[in-house]
Amino acid sequence: MGRISKKRKEALSKIDSSKYYSIADACNLVKEVSTTKFDASVDLSVRLGVDPRKANQMVRGTVALPHGTGKDMKVLVLCTPDKEEEAKKAGADYVGLDDYIAKIKGGWTDIDVIITMPAVMGKVGALGRILGPRGLMPNPKTGTVTMDIGKAVNEVKSGKIDFKVDKYGIIHAMVAKVSFDGKKIQENVDELLQTILKLKPSSAKGVYIKSLYLSSTMSPSISIDTKSVIA
Repeated sequence: MGRISKKRKEALSKIDSSKYYSIADACNLVKEVSTTKFDASVDLSVRLGVDPRKANQMVRGTVALPHGTGKDMKVLVLCTPDKEEEAKKAGADYVGLDDYIAKIKGGWTDIDVIITMPAVMGKVGALGRILGPRGLMPNPKTGTVTMDIGKAVNEVKSGKIDFKVDKYGIIHAMVAKVSFDGKKIQENVDELLQTILKLKPSSAKGVYIKSLYLSSTMSPSISIDTKSVIA
């Protein structure tokens, strides 16, 4: 049996495992139980009452978090030469086309988001086996396949994230850093949850949000009362 570290024991002692916390309390508590020496990420896990195997119950979307994620998102724009200047002015980290496609085929994926345009999706589509499993494949539904390259880059840089329910019916999303104050974490969590509520499939029956957990990197998770979200 693995030995529980002193810091882990201390963190666990602050969480009542039999209790369901309000969002506000959970957002403050997640800061207290974080023991990393770096600025840890704060993640929200939402288990939904949907069957992702059914196309009409797939929950996927984007949300602009009020305070961003706290992470400096590395953005690659794959576009034609006439759009390169627009992408650079908007703050894209990498801009190009054929050279970066070749680089990705060689195994390079040190980026967080890829934005492209409809005209070059034929070339980008060939990268599906590499980008798909990593969640990097551009998609019109998430605003990453667009002619308005500058706007798309600005949105990602200012805190827009995309999310998708996995095969187990769970959405995992980074919503903040532990250095954020509790109120900002709460506002980001609220924004994501309200967006997920709006995306409830009409074909999904019964309880929609089954469980909610908030955690930071390497910290225990905190269970949130789902009734408070619906309210």
